[in-house]
Amino acid sequence: MKKPKVIGITGGIGSGKSTLSDLLRGQGYPVYDTDMEARRLQNTDEALVHSTKELLGEEVYREGLLDRSKVAAMVFTDSVLLRQLTALVHPVVKHDFKEWLDKQTARSVFIESAVLFEGGFDALTDTVIVVTAPEELRIRRVMDRDGISRAQVMARIQNQLPEAEKLMKADIIITTDKGISTDVFSRITSLFKR
Repeated sequence: MKKPKVIGITGGIGSGKSTLSDLLRGQGYPVYDTDMEARRLQNTDEALVHSTKELLGEEVYREGLLDRSKVAAMVFTDSVLLRQLTALVHPVVKHDFKEWLDKQTARSVFIESAVLFEGGFDALTDTVIVVTAPEELRIRRVMDRDGISRAQVMARIQNQLPEAEKLMKADIIITTDKGISTDVFSRITSLFKR
């Protein structure tokens, strides 16, 4: 069986990555969401749970589940701690992605990751789509979506690769300041066959 073409989807927080991924899923394309899978693995992978507790303390788990708001408060204000945590999580997610990929039968699959480049996930892709929007719009989207302050959004933005660097590494750029039009979506899906 031929290996599927792997298309990476990335962009800054609030750029519209998940909107594009949801549209693709709706058309039957397989999409692996690294953030969602990292959440699952941080609760189910025993070795990762153990190493996360060693790094951040037992109190970051409540009733067996990772308290994401507690972790966010810790790591988004401490770049060293964030790097240490991602060094634990990313290899586990990459391994899980490779297992997922081995089971796929579609000709094209997608991997969505806010940290596609930072986490080295781009090395697993054939093509990279960068989704972008003006920073102020992204900030408003995240504040509305997550109910967090502007300062909290800015702290997360500061921990991501600068937008300009992502754009330079892109094969395809989608701007979502007015959403994702049917025409743009049709052009994207025409490039990649299921």
